[in-house]
Amino acid sequence: MQVEIKYSPSYSIAFATLDAGETIKAEGGAMVSHSAGLQMETKAEGGFMKGLKRAALGGESFFMNTFTATQQGDQIGLAPPLPGDIAHWPLAGQTVYLQSGSYLASSAGIDIDTAWGGAKTFFSSEGLIVLKVWGTGDLLISSYGAIHTMDLEAGQSYIVDTGHMVGWSEGITYTVNKAGGGWKQTLLGGEGLVCTLTGPGRIYLQTRSPADFIGWLVPQLPKPSST
Repeated sequence: MQVEIKYSPSYSIAFATLDAGETIKAEGGAMVSHSAGLQMETKAEGGFMKGLKRAALGGESFFMNTFTATQQGDQIGLAPPLPGDIAHWPLAGQTVYLQSGSYLASSAGIDIDTAWGGAKTFFSSEGLIVLKVWGTGDLLISSYGAIHTMDLEAGQSYIVDTGHMVGWSEGITYTVNKAGGGWKQTLLGGEGLVCTLTGPGRIYLQTRSPADFIGWLVPQLPKPSST
């Protein structure tokens, strides 16, 4: 599979070019365009219960679409629902974790399931459940806003607002804390909760937060008329 990402970082689209017989599975609604010869199959990836768990707990689609190339060079264009970026994350047997809504597509050698994020995520706006992704192949992830990638050395720590997390590799450990270390900064400073991430490993961040955008948008909406 060859992947080309265009129009990054605001309105990205990923074009995947496949070999004959090669497949790519994608989040429901992610397909923008594809070659006429490409065949599509829709199913609950991993079976009914796994699909239900992924949809109910992981915030992803119950059904996923699998596209198969019938001839060499068949192409598909994929894009997320929100304006933002796409990153190509090649995996070679590793396990990575994604926040809800960050998975876009992957090749046949990649498995997806939901994973318990731990009690430390209880107060995080991103929830208790994350997506666990592992295997060998190509993974496409998406963001709201641009994607920023960082590689942390062993023992190196970095602090990120919970709403700006996209994904991280298995070696990363993290705790959820109050911004600035106290409730005053959290409640009055408008910063909410933050993750303290410690390497070694890679983290992917997004430059915008969907929750912050909704928080700004709702007060701007017209109020219902009282008459």
